[in-house]
Amino acid sequence: MKIVIQRVKSAEVSIEETIVGKIGKGLLLFLGVGTDDTVDILDKYIEKILKLRIFEDENGKTNLSLMDVGGELLVVSQFTLYANCQKGNRPSFIEAAPPDKAQYLYEMFLEKCREKLGSVESGSFGADMQVALVNDGPFTILLDDATVIKK
Repeated sequence: MKIVIQRVKSAEVSIEETIVGKIGKGLLLFLGVGTDDTVDILDKYIEKILKLRIFEDENGKTNLSLMDVGGELLVVSQFTLYANCQKGNRPSFIEAAPPDKAQYLYEMFLEKCREKLGSVESGSFGADMQVALVNDGPFTILLDDATVIKK
């Protein structure tokens, strides 16, 4: 699994000019599912995301988590995080999970996030989406198995 986390002041995702997900202060996640991913890893990623101390406290130090600041969460599926550009100029997406598996894990990820946070906004799996955001910082983090899963 690969997840790009962007700390935002606001973000929204639209499909054909209709907003389908919108948040204020919080995190925008771009989530890519790989061929080897299983439901077993979801909790590790979610716990890491919810506990990341990347919001500023009263002293301007990044000591607060999404939950500490009452922030919102917007999750957008993005298989292109698995682009392999080693050969030629056309990316290969062979490392991305097949659509049925990716959609299942994406929906399970959303369900588990909602269990922890309540309301979670999202895009629509497989849709042509437009994402607008006001990045806060900018503060961007990439999570993948090497940064989340202890071997």
